Amino acid sequence: MPVRSMETLAGGCWRGADDWIDVYDPADVTAPVVRVPSLSAADVTAIYAAAQSGFTVWRAVNAIERSKILSAAAVLLRVRAAEIAEAIVTENGKTLAEARVEAEKAADFFEYYAGAGRQDYGALIHDARPDTRAGYQREPLGVVLAITPWNDPLITPARKLAPALAAGNAVVLKPASETPTSGLHLARALHDAGLPAGVINVVTGRTGEISDALLDDPRIAAVSFTGGNEVGEALRVRLARRGVRFQSELGGKNASVVLAGANLEKAAAAVVAASFGQAGQRCTATSRVLVDRPIAEEFLVLLRSRISALRVGSGRAEGTNVGPLVSPAHQASVLRAIEGAVKQGARLELGGEELPGAGCFVTPAILTGVTPDMDVWREEVFGPVLAVRVIDGLDEAIAAVNDTRYGLAAAIFTDSLAAANRFLAEADCGQIAVNTTTSGWDVHQPFGGFRESGSPFKEQGPEAVRFYTKVKTFAVHFGG
Repeated sequence: MPVRSMETLAGGCWRGADDWIDVYDPADVTAPVVRVPSLSAADVTAIYAAAQSGFTVWRAVNAIERSKILSAAAVLLRVRAAEIAEAIVTENGKTLAEARVEAEKAADFFEYYAGAGRQDYGALIHDARPDTRAGYQREPLGVVLAITPWNDPLITPARKLAPALAAGNAVVLKPASETPTSGLHLARALHDAGLPAGVINVVTGRTGEISDALLDDPRIAAVSFTGGNEVGEALRVRLARRGVRFQSELGGKNASVVLAGANLEKAAAAVVAASFGQAGQRCTATSRVLVDRPIAEEFLVLLRSRISALRVGSGRAEGTNVGPLVSPAHQASVLRAIEGAVKQGARLELGGEELPGAGCFVTPAILTGVTPDMDVWREEVFGPVLAVRVIDGLDEAIAAVNDTRYGLAAAIFTDSLAAANRFLAEADCGQIAVNTTTSGWDVHQPFGGFRESGSPFKEQGPEAVRFYTKVKTFAVHFGG
């Protein structure tokens, strides 16, 4: 069967290339399922020129008209949700149910920021001078580079593009090479909704061949990046030399605390959902569990029961709970992390096995006997692996949650209002959950982590607009 080709959007035109990148279905990596253009450095430079021209046009469009286009894009995303969800399953491996949620939430982003684009964009300020009115207004930055990961190939571009476009910026999107087609579907919805040429452009290509052209173009006003810490830190340093605004959402080692007195059935259900949804390939996934000693044995029995019931398989298969990992390389890294934990003294209670066949499957794993000095307790695995540690009370739990370089998400399960409030105050993370999962945040709620989990700029909600705008202060003398 011939491999289907998808063109990319550059300067308002759909185009191919002399060279192409193969995209594989992680449920069966024996043959590519689609291919996308592998653009050259010269192509990237031309795209930035088109984006600069697009910005000049887009920033002059009335904000209400911009909102109408974003609303139209949201409608198209919903109309095409089945097709887009199928593309997500094909390139990422998520279950069809997870992919449908992703398509719906992507539409939510554009719907939300279409409304936000109609809101206040400045304020009046008192001025000491007579006959003078002062104030400030928010203006777009210019050309924004959005670099997005493979784990949420539609939601993450939507999270970045919607506020950037609502504010009047042009965007160059660089999706992950493993999962480029979801971003192309998003670009098509925006293009078909009437976005002017050059306002959204998608760079598909091999990073090693185009990175300098992608990162060093003088027309870049800001970069929003979601991905690993090593790359994120290198980008921060590289862009700081030129004063380019930088937003990052990086790694996490998210913990859920289960205290004595908590509803253990509900806590187990929430932990399993947070740990093994999207095969654990989620920034906010729970990867560490801290269990109060009096209920540790009972809670572990509940975890084993629920995890044993999870069905691993193709995202298209009826009843699948856990799909494949995104690639053979990532599958190998997760299996190495499990093996390394066992070598360091952890006990593999359940799972952690590679399934036979051509898919990138790893069965959901529980590791017990984990200590704070083990790699699996400190380093992000980004897979279906849950490390369990027994603690004695709230003091030790909070100390253990904070004993990490990350600070993205944490949860506590408790029947004590005092314990919940203290956890909210003292857990040093950007996202705190009480009696619910670490994952799953609405588009209007600010999202992002502390410390090495990301930059001070939050995504989502009204906070996102701050990153994509600059403030201009003015004073007008109207006297004689």
